[in-house]
Amino acid sequence: MLRYIMKRILMMIPVLFGVSFIVFCMIYFTPGDPAEYMLGMDANEQSVATLRTELGLDKPFFVQYFNYIKNIILHGDFGISYTTRRSVTQEIVERLPTTLTLAVLSIGLATMIGIITGIIAATRQYSIFDNIATIFALTGVSMPNFWTGLMLIIVFSVYLGIFPSSGFSRPIQWVLPSITVGLASTANIMRQTRSSMLEVIRQDYINTARAKGQKESTVIFRHALRNALIPVVTVIGISFGGMLGGAILAESIFSIPGIGKLMIDSINVKNYPMVQGGVLFIALGFSIVNLLVDILYAFIDPRIKSQYRRTHRPAVASQSANGTRRA
Repeated sequence: MLRYIMKRILMMIPVLFGVSFIVFCMIYFTPGDPAEYMLGMDANEQSVATLRTELGLDKPFFVQYFNYIKNIILHGDFGISYTTRRSVTQEIVERLPTTLTLAVLSIGLATMIGIITGIIAATRQYSIFDNIATIFALTGVSMPNFWTGLMLIIVFSVYLGIFPSSGFSRPIQWVLPSITVGLASTANIMRQTRSSMLEVIRQDYINTARAKGQKESTVIFRHALRNALIPVVTVIGISFGGMLGGAILAESIFSIPGIGKLMIDSINVKNYPMVQGGVLFIALGFSIVNLLVDILYAFIDPRIKSQYRRTHRPAVASQSANGTRRA
């Protein structure tokens, strides 16, 4: 298992290099000069040239990219923000807890509601609850996050006055953003849980468990759900990784000081080092989540864990047995 984990960690390296190169290319070839934007339209050419030299923007493309990657590997330095002149790493680390909190709350809400409704819909197939859950899933997948957030603000903040429309410092301010980000994932998790449960509960071992007189709750949660969790966990992992970047719109709508809003503000002012650093942090988070999901597979299904056990001991035993037979 340890060898598999190390292999997956090594596979993350080319992924991050590829992401960094693509983002660097997109930003490098984007029209506009950050130096001119920072100094204003009235700045003279000498001031612009001096600032470009200070920021390293006068160097060739591959030299800039090499220096950027070298500073990340050797010093953990993602550059300096053009607007605040602070370290990009420091800016992102300060806002990372807010984005992680929003993602964890959203995926927790989505997982709890999605799995429960998916189980009930599967065990009561073609019932009224199953039809309602299916309509809810289709609605949740179809609605964009920004539209959902705006509707929640209009209903629960403007008209009813129950929840605040901005901020993220108090628990009451977490409700609307968490629902906005987690609604689409709730629908996806519910659909996947229902589909997996319908496939599992028709298996022979489920009928055998019922024939032995076990409680229906034991059959559903201990035997059926555990064997149906592999695809569900995959959807949860992908959804959580997507929330690290998909929370950008929600953070902008609800004025949440997270990485998403930081990236939006940086794009508006052409703060390229901040955009690059934010994308790389999100890509790293997505890769780590996928790694954790793969490790979680082994704890859900012991058959997967047995595939990564070393087989050198049985081989040695078979060789000794063959030597004994020859003697």
